[in-house]
Amino acid sequence: MVNLPARHRVERAASALWSSVRAAFRAPRLMLAAKTALAVGISWFIALRMPGATDEYPYYAPLGVLVSMYPTLMDSLKTSVQTLFGLLAGIGLAFLVLLTWGPNVWTISLVAGAGIVLSGTGWFGAGREYVPIAALFVLIIGGSDFDDYSLGYATQMGVGAVVGLAVNLLIAPRTLTAFAAERVDAFRLQLAEHLRDIAEVLGGEWPPQREDWARNAASLGDTARDVRDALRQAETSRKGNPRARRDRQDPQAQRERLEQLERIAFVIRDVSEALADALWERPGRLDLDASLADPLRAACARVAVCVERTGEGTREAHEARAYAAAGLRSLAAAVDDPERRAHGSFGAATLIAMHLRRILELSRR
Repeated sequence: MVNLPARHRVERAASALWSSVRAAFRAPRLMLAAKTALAVGISWFIALRMPGATDEYPYYAPLGVLVSMYPTLMDSLKTSVQTLFGLLAGIGLAFLVLLTWGPNVWTISLVAGAGIVLSGTGWFGAGREYVPIAALFVLIIGGSDFDDYSLGYATQMGVGAVVGLAVNLLIAPRTLTAFAAERVDAFRLQLAEHLRDIAEVLGGEWPPQREDWARNAASLGDTARDVRDALRQAETSRKGNPRARRDRQDPQAQRERLEQLERIAFVIRDVSEALADALWERPGRLDLDASLADPLRAACARVAVCVERTGEGTREAHEARAYAAAGLRSLAAAVDDPERRAHGSFGAATLIAMHLRRILELSRR
């Protein structure tokens, strides 16, 4: 195996960096930033006018906004409730200490440890970090002014969370189903492109020296998990969202498409592994007859077109499947050549042909 040149590694790193920058400046992210900025301003204005001692702690209101602003309404509501729950639990821990021994080096250490243990129960979700933090803030910052500080801390955080939820509801985020559908489509095209890469490798110099296609095959599982996460977010984005009624995308249909593509990806990885084992003479490999490289290349290229049209019922899709089936028959005939059978070799080409036929069947459903 030959390592990728340094230039290719730099190009891959640059591509990953550019992708992350583009993700940060996508329209939904910019909208979330604008809503957060608006909610912070509103919460600060309200916090400065709160009655009693609570107006002495206005800086907690913008913090309440930050913990409540999420791309989906359901995540915003859940995180806000969990954070306030964790906050109150931490204040309760501090209150127990103040009623007994008071703040000192031992009790502060004890409360920090107890807060960490309590946060590990799983009761507080996203608010688990606030259990020890709130307890320490109340003991160290509140001290003798425990009552006013605790009231101001909890109230202003609540004000910020309510303002954040209100802004997020009034300027409802768009559902993420269209984005998830785009991710599913991109995954489908990636699978087809991977088969084309294999075909290109088989059609080049022999034995092939490139290894990037094998690395890409190993990353297909990670891509599938990312797409599944996007679908999960899409379903969450519809809950409680008034814009969901105008959403024409069906998350369940996208989930079924993804499951189909995941099965195809699993088989494509088997194709890549079998080919890599044979080319690079790994232990337990099946031999690959070099004369079968061309029919293998043609079959991979034709099946790639079918993967690209997975689930389609158009005439072009049917023609592509018929063309791929003919390519697989030609590959089977080459593998089953009497001269090769005389050598009694169940080679890598036979295994790959079986996998390609499986991919073709999966793409038809």
